[in-house]
Amino acid sequence: MLDGLNALESKSNKVLQEVLAWSKNQQYRGYNKHDGLNSPLLKLFMGWAKWPRIIAIQTVMRFPLNLRPLLLAPKTYNPKGLALFIQALLTRYESTGNSDDLHEAIQLLNNLDRLRSPGTFSGACWGYHYPWQDLGFFAPKNTPNAVVTCFVCEAFLTAYRITKKKEYLQIVESASQFLLNDLTILKDQPDELCLGYMPMPMTMRVMDVSILIGSVLSGLIHHGSIETRNNSTTKRLVTYVVNQQTTDGAWFYTDPPSDSHITHDNYHTGFILDALWRYMHRTGDHSFQDSYDKGLAFYAEKLFNQDGSPRWMHDTDFPHDIHGAAQGILTFSRHSSHAPLVEKILNWSLEHMYSRTGRFSYQQGRYFTKRFTLLRWCNGWMSYALAEYAKNSPKHNQQIIAND
Repeated sequence: MLDGLNALESKSNKVLQEVLAWSKNQQYRGYNKHDGLNSPLLKLFMGWAKWPRIIAIQTVMRFPLNLRPLLLAPKTYNPKGLALFIQALLTRYESTGNSDDLHEAIQLLNNLDRLRSPGTFSGACWGYHYPWQDLGFFAPKNTPNAVVTCFVCEAFLTAYRITKKKEYLQIVESASQFLLNDLTILKDQPDELCLGYMPMPMTMRVMDVSILIGSVLSGLIHHGSIETRNNSTTKRLVTYVVNQQTTDGAWFYTDPPSDSHITHDNYHTGFILDALWRYMHRTGDHSFQDSYDKGLAFYAEKLFNQDGSPRWMHDTDFPHDIHGAAQGILTFSRHSSHAPLVEKILNWSLEHMYSRTGRFSYQQGRYFTKRFTLLRWCNGWMSYALAEYAKNSPKHNQQIIAND
């Protein structure tokens, strides 16, 4: 059993090196899931109204082959993707002490800082480098949003924890002003606070938004930021999301659930659990531990198959998305009790979704697999997951004990 574990850890470390090398060779630029309107052809002929834009984006996203090169869509930076690669590099640096990883992460942090969304916002913020039409809104290219900004902030918080460079913490403090001042307030009660996804009029309460913001604020609390030291805002944001948990431990994508066709999906469940875990460990407030444990059990039992493949939703098996696999590895790796599940997810990912050249594929369908790579969605998430797996592996922990 131990030999099998060592072999898996060795293989995953090799794959991590290959994935990071391939992604760096792409200059960390790539295609994105919803970037159909980055095509000058689609933008010209279908970028003029809501439903043509939706048709263009959904067609490119759902087609079994990658149409983007044929449609002349450019490869672009994705701030969330850069944040994931930074997390992978910094996590591996913590495990190995290799200064090359730290240097590469610092270069990407500098690049990320330059990619802030332009505009007169209250603080630093980031969005996607493509126009995005959803059922409820249209976001022009570079429109900042809460989720991307939060993932970027988490990368800067990790960088500050490791390097103690105050400019990284200052960037997060600036971004917190955007998160608290520019987003639509959707619910504001003494014990609950819900904020909108983007700085525009919105009514949809997207479940992971508020707890991701709460996680960022908890990082500022943990590092002694004066602005948030005694602020109840953080707990109100987290409380709102925890209170929406169902009796079986799940979260719907929106509140109310009828606002979205998405029910209990894979990676958004992982987002909520990870943000709740960070909040508890940064603040020392474990009053939500039962909710976390219940949610973790639901995630393991309902959103992964016996072979480790990630289910799309609790009641929908396919497609098996590489993002879901990566999220499962990230969420369960910190719990030794879930080590067998992590091994299954990792083995499934390496066997079915890795191309042996440094690329992870996008999705496995019931009848075919989308073999192309969306850089942030595939390599960004899996590089972070592989680095986290190595950091929490039994072999690594044995080495720490031996060196103490």
